[in-house]
Amino acid sequence: MKESVIVITGASSGIGAALAELVGARGAYPVLVARRERELADAASRSGSHALPVVADVTRRSDVERAFAAAVTRFGHVDVWVNNAGRGISRNVSELTDEDIDDMITVNVKSALYGMQTVLPHFRARGRGHIINVSSMLGRLPLTPFRSAYAAAKHALNALTASLRMEIRAQYPDIHVSSVHPGGVATDFGFNAKYGGVDSRLLPGAQSKEEVAEIIAGVIEHPRADVYTRDGQREMVLAYYGAEDMGAAEQKPPFFSLKDVRRE
Repeated sequence: MKESVIVITGASSGIGAALAELVGARGAYPVLVARRERELADAASRSGSHALPVVADVTRRSDVERAFAAAVTRFGHVDVWVNNAGRGISRNVSELTDEDIDDMITVNVKSALYGMQTVLPHFRARGRGHIINVSSMLGRLPLTPFRSAYAAAKHALNALTASLRMEIRAQYPDIHVSSVHPGGVATDFGFNAKYGGVDSRLLPGAQSKEEVAEIIAGVIEHPRADVYTRDGQREMVLAYYGAEDMGAAEQKPPFFSLKDVRRE
């Protein structure tokens, strides 16, 4: 990892900021990308002397391209691109509007697509590179109905990630494409969800952002296609899709509804 140039979106707080700090401490050159200038500068100040903050809105393709250009201008190349930016929503399927769906796809899917399409020609030219898309357990399991559109967006992101991996595997075996699936993480994700939401720090067994960042750093050091951040998560996914009656499975833990957790 030392001296690797690692672009991280959504890096002003939460998992992204924790990852930037971690890889910076290990000698990498993190490029932190996010909208909030003050918070981004604070995160960069904790991420090593080579950290580069780039204020950008990754829901705009031109901003993603500008962030990539800034990284190449400073460091000459990019080794790893981590699509971490995302946002939740607190609405059941019956309540969703067209705007809700558009927002979730734009923030959670199109932003990552822009990153993949922007960095991929660079990786092809170099013959190597690594794209990491931070997904969610909600992209594997419909754990709670009020995160419906977010879960749908993460399912879409998983499909794009796997499809890109299959597309380039034969010709570019040294370009890795990975999905990482955290569960509940103790960050301000709930506060930032559209329409507000459950305080993520109150979720049973919420994982620390530092622990998730450590898992992602491990994926950078030892590339794998599909990674869960907690023991037992893969088994949960297999059990659900292997259930004879998925509807019955959804009535038991770990599936839950809004009434099962406390709102702010």
